[in-house]
Amino acid sequence: MPLLSSISRKMKVGLLLAHLSPESTILEVGSGSGWLNDELSKHGYRATTLDINEPADIVCDINDWKQTNIKPHEFDVVVAYELIEHVDCIDSLKDLCKKGGLIMLSSPHPHWDWTMKILEALHLNQKRTSPHINLIDFKKIDLPIINSKRPMFIHQVAIFKNA
Repeated sequence: MPLLSSISRKMKVGLLLAHLSPESTILEVGSGSGWLNDELSKHGYRATTLDINEPADIVCDINDWKQTNIKPHEFDVVVAYELIEHVDCIDSLKDLCKKGGLIMLSSPHPHWDWTMKILEALHLNQKRTSPHINLIDFKKIDLPIINSKRPMFIHQVAIFKNA
């Protein structure tokens, strides 16, 4: 795991844990290898995972979630790390999260994605899995921000309240 990605993961997990309660139902979208669920399990939590590839619990595109057994507004917390820069899915995340629930996102900041490419080339950051065609400044997302961080100004991490 590249150094900056490892540091970023620890920060994101810590921020998320500060907002969870023992009864939280969690959906992780874009779960990849399942590292977040592994970290959450160390703290007594379990996330349902959704990704376009196995080993996710639910294998589908996030915007095709209605074709699964998931019910609308089923989860207290929906987490999508390093996903929204690849696909426009904010509406789907809102539809999956309970009203008043939390949506946690992380993504490169649109103005600094070029820096992320340099860090990737230097093997300091995780290599992108597909093009960043949907970069968005989190301040432009129409949801109240509960907590946010801008590590090194190039990355953005935020927890939103689903209105």
